[in-house]
Amino acid sequence: MSKLKALFKYTRKYKNRYILGMIFLILVDILQIIPPKLIGIITDNISNGKSNTSFLLKTILCIILIYLLMSISRFMWRMFIIGTSKYIEYDIRNKFFKHIQKLSQDFYSKNKTGDLMSLATNDLNAVRMALGFGIVMITDSSFLSILTICIMLSINVRLTLFSLIPLPLIALSSFIFGKKIYRKFLKVQKSFSNLTDVVQESFSGIRVIKSYVQEKKEFENFTNKNEKNLKTNMSYVKLSSFFSPLIEFISSLSFVVLVGIGGVFVIDGYISLGDFISFNMYLSNLVWPMMAIGGVINTIQRGFASLERIENVLNIEPIIYDKGTENLSSLNGDIVIKNLSFNYSGSNVNALNNINLNIKCGQTLGILGKTGSGKTTLINLLLRLYNVDDNHIFINNTDINKIPLSFLRENIGVVTQEAFLFSNSISENINLANETLNMDDIISSAKASDVYDNIIDFPDKFNTLVGERGVSLSGGQKQRISISRALIKNPEILIFDDCLSAVDAKTEVKILENLKKAMKNKTSIIISHRISALKNSDIIAVMDNGSITDIGTHETLIKKPGLYREIYEKQSLEDKIAKEGDIDEA
Repeated sequence: MSKLKALFKYTRKYKNRYILGMIFLILVDILQIIPPKLIGIITDNISNGKSNTSFLLKTILCIILIYLLMSISRFMWRMFIIGTSKYIEYDIRNKFFKHIQKLSQDFYSKNKTGDLMSLATNDLNAVRMALGFGIVMITDSSFLSILTICIMLSINVRLTLFSLIPLPLIALSSFIFGKKIYRKFLKVQKSFSNLTDVVQESFSGIRVIKSYVQEKKEFENFTNKNEKNLKTNMSYVKLSSFFSPLIEFISSLSFVVLVGIGGVFVIDGYISLGDFISFNMYLSNLVWPMMAIGGVINTIQRGFASLERIENVLNIEPIIYDKGTENLSSLNGDIVIKNLSFNYSGSNVNALNNINLNIKCGQTLGILGKTGSGKTTLINLLLRLYNVDDNHIFINNTDINKIPLSFLRENIGVVTQEAFLFSNSISENINLANETLNMDDIISSAKASDVYDNIIDFPDKFNTLVGERGVSLSGGQKQRISISRALIKNPEILIFDDCLSAVDAKTEVKILENLKKAMKNKTSIIISHRISALKNSDIIAVMDNGSITDIGTHETLIKKPGLYREIYEKQSLEDKIAKEGDIDEA
């Protein structure tokens, strides 16, 4: 019962459309029982010699009119019931997509893309079928069965009872097979999710696959998953394929009973030939409801299984959300971090340890550190991609947990090392944060990130489609377009998380020079492994193993022993060797 409530709760919004659809569906069933009776009357009249041409034509015309009304009513119930199930599918898909956007990074690290895609497509289709044809089969089979059995009883009670003897076998078979079908279908959906995930991952990593000549290995991996998917589906198909013919066979036993016993009744004069023909047609009407029992069980069980998978995701509560927020008109970029420690769920080791920073509005903070030192974690906490305890991070003297999420992120422009571009045009990627397209702003931000010259060299310039994940662009071009995307927001806080790693040192210097204007009067955080990108920062923090091991300006840090001076001396030596190499080549 709880599963039925979960499935049908989505129909409440459209209950009037379902009611109208059921009215037309029931009208079809009522009209459907009239022609057999009329045909029986015609048969008896002909056999008794009481029929005439006028009566025959009127009766045939009446039958044609009935079938015409049935056709119109069938069209109407399909529009109201099947059509409404499409609306519900649309609603659930929107709800699902909106919900998973609210979930934290932890959710995406634990759930595969292929599985989520399967939920939004394959599983949702099964739910739609349950709320469309499933409801049709339940209503049609139950009402038509009751109506038909009542008419059959009015013709001959004993013949009806004999003909309906196989019905309990259908109910028993449906009960036994229903649970098995439910379990099999869950396995089918899971298998499809795994297959989808392999395909999605292979397509996304096609460059790596080709570079390492792993086509054969990937094909073998895909073949294994595909074979498992085939076996799982075939197991489900075998069960379903056995179930439907079994129901059909049991239904056909009723006709055997009717022909044997009904024929004797006609010979002995218990019923007329016309009633026998009518009875036969009514029993034919019962075959569909009998077979529909199997279809209903199958369809509804599939709907239950798929909705359970979807609801498991919808029932996950977002762990990052607005609570007790304050109404703020602006963020001026003052950032204070006090005694901040943080560890990821499932880990006993802190990713950050006792971080303390004070960044004034308009200042630039540079962060240097080895891989895994906690740099990106710190940025993720500033964006509230993970929860942080109260009284540790303040912006505008306001606890970060009291700043509305959308307002916080609207006022921060972030460029990550892994530049993600959508498969749209360059201009649409740059203008991602804005609803209206302003080419002057787009061009200005492209020039500031030193990617303008590259863009105008393309045949379609700013209308160039970048392909999935920006596959048609170089790593440096993608990073610079990502910088343009952050700049056009004109945020109060700019964060550059090692976003110039794919460009050479000269281009990096040029971009940083261009960014000075954009960064003026804004709080900026630059994370880089290159000293050249950090040396002009107002404050430089050196991080190691989640802690700030040193802090100061470039001039103070190079004068004292530590990681910063080690990296500075190493990179200075590399630059010197590179320059000498250029002179020798010249």
